[in-house]
Amino acid sequence: MRTFITSLVLSVAITTQAQTFRQIEPGVYLLTAGQEDAHTPLRYKEPEAKELKDMPSTGNPFSKEGIHIEVNARGCVVEIPLSADENIYGFGLQMGSFVQNNKKKRPLVNDHPLKDLGYTHAPQPFYISNKGYAVLINTARYTTFYIGTNRKNTDYTPTEENQKAKLSTDELYRSSTQSSSKPRVQVDIPGAKGISVLVFAGPDMNLALRRYNLFAGGGSMPALWGLGMKFRLKTDSKQEDAYRIAHYLRDKHIPCDVIGLEPKWQTRAYSCSYVWNKDNFPNPNELISRTRAMGYKLNLWEHAFVHPSSPLHPLLKPKSGSHLVWNGLVPDFADSATQHIFATYHDTCFVQKGIAAFKMDECDNSNITRGDLNWSFPELSAFPSGIDGEQMHQLFGLLYQKTLYGVFRKHGMRTYLDVRASGALASPYPVSIYSDTYDLEDYVRMVCNAGLTGLLWSPEVRESADEEDFFRRVQVAVLSAQTLFNGWYLRNPAWLQFDKQLNNEDKFLPTATKNEDVVRQLLNFRMSLVPYLYAQFARYRTDGTPPFKPLVLNYPKDKAAAAIDSQFLIGDDLLACPIVGKGNERMVYLPEGNWYNFNTSERLEGGRSHNVHFAFNEVPLFVREGTILPLAEPTDCITPQTTFVLNCRVYGKQPRNTSLFEDDGISYGFESGIYNKVSLSWNGRGSLKRTGKFKGVRYKVKSWTLIG
Repeated sequence: MRTFITSLVLSVAITTQAQTFRQIEPGVYLLTAGQEDAHTPLRYKEPEAKELKDMPSTGNPFSKEGIHIEVNARGCVVEIPLSADENIYGFGLQMGSFVQNNKKKRPLVNDHPLKDLGYTHAPQPFYISNKGYAVLINTARYTTFYIGTNRKNTDYTPTEENQKAKLSTDELYRSSTQSSSKPRVQVDIPGAKGISVLVFAGPDMNLALRRYNLFAGGGSMPALWGLGMKFRLKTDSKQEDAYRIAHYLRDKHIPCDVIGLEPKWQTRAYSCSYVWNKDNFPNPNELISRTRAMGYKLNLWEHAFVHPSSPLHPLLKPKSGSHLVWNGLVPDFADSATQHIFATYHDTCFVQKGIAAFKMDECDNSNITRGDLNWSFPELSAFPSGIDGEQMHQLFGLLYQKTLYGVFRKHGMRTYLDVRASGALASPYPVSIYSDTYDLEDYVRMVCNAGLTGLLWSPEVRESADEEDFFRRVQVAVLSAQTLFNGWYLRNPAWLQFDKQLNNEDKFLPTATKNEDVVRQLLNFRMSLVPYLYAQFARYRTDGTPPFKPLVLNYPKDKAAAAIDSQFLIGDDLLACPIVGKGNERMVYLPEGNWYNFNTSERLEGGRSHNVHFAFNEVPLFVREGTILPLAEPTDCITPQTTFVLNCRVYGKQPRNTSLFEDDGISYGFESGIYNKVSLSWNGRGSLKRTGKFKGVRYKVKSWTLIG
């Protein structure tokens, strides 16, 4: 029997090695072995963006030295060649690291993903290389990647370093560069009887990522109002509290587009009833209409675990998993009929009545680093569709957002959702991920990692120890995919009082008015940046270029940029350099070319590092020379009637043309060509040229300022 199994394994391995890749889209190659699982990221993804077919074909980077797949009694093992001078990035929304070489990574979904184990709110069996390609292992199983570690016995080469005495446990056990003649990425997929591997060719890093995003369905295109500020109320807020905060923000001219209601808007929250709590919100329709009249959208918190009192409970009981969470059903979102039931209820009860978005919480599994925090469903759970608990955990957040996104998509309405878990091929969903973790250095790093994996990340602002920490967090928030203030345990905005108890007692700081001024100034900057940001999202949608990204994506040959995860690009022309520690100074690396300090207009030489200073009321931002930066005069909110009055800054004497995207901001009419391209150019004087089929006008230029 043992001989038979060994022969079978060897046979499979040899057969797989003899297989060749199949090009399924321009520059996208597929290799398959064995019998693949029924439930994978590829099965549930959106259709490819049509722009993918317009990309030029390019050769397979593994045409000479192939990828090896072995199907054995344990599962599947994939071996992928790795160059000695190659850097690997990715694996989803990683928190603790950026360059992943010489690490063991398990991209598993987890609600408190610390320790740099690979656990994350948005795990992806996907990585990208600075050599100009990306790899997706098409599985929803718990998978382990060994990135240049754990040499095989055929690779052993004794070196002088091997013989040196280790004088600390850290030195003894930490992964180090492997002096192997055959470095590789080894992928362990227990339980799989077959696997598909997709390779996204470049030939450069940016093109490889663009192919991945377009293959996923294209980048997300949120509603225009989603680029403003979102303010989440205290958990036990009542209808009068919503009005109080709404009026406060408008009276103080503190920009805000979205008000989020937290758990107690429902009659039951853990698990959820999805029924308005009339004790707290006696007239939801009035709430929706009054806040809409003030220019707000409403966002409702929920999670997917269904309380017995919910009208959804009898409908979903036969279509749910074998185990409960907080005594609530776990819907089988791998089943399209289950998705339809859940979506139809939300459509009828909320979306058709004016709710603009949802916050999808608690879909990221328990804290798997602690045995006493086991609140979610176990991996041994069974579901009617045939998916098991392990695979459901990896796909749950993705399928949840797909379900609610579909409600808005059906009506041709755009939205901007919040979710606490996502996964591979999530690029098309207008969803930003958030976390209960709160380390600011991690938050900035996650912007970089999100940009390399087709994700959007919200470095939200909650409590702070002092004003220094608070305003550094606000600076990061206004430079990110979503500007989010989460006051789920604060009665009043955090800038009025940082101390939780005093805030909830309405006892404000002596500096509260000053803090309001700084918050207003930073949020006004955010609103001024909306036209530029919207253009970056439009580009993301059509060509797959992420709006927020690390330096290495644009400068893959710059060795100094390879490991930088404390700075990030917004588009190609803005470089965010947040301060995450104490003080007003930091070292900033500027890539090739010249760059201008946004606040002072000082020109600095690229290709080197500089010591820079940013005050609390400034944005830590540099502008690339040659940029025409359109800055809008701030508004309190964005409506369908909003026209942005632009003051254009021209950086340098030979500026490049800048394009803005102009449409209604709320529909998918742009997919039918109902949009304009607005070109801004400078040749001694500024000009605006508008082409396209959209009849409205979003942008008017008021002034041009030449800088440098």
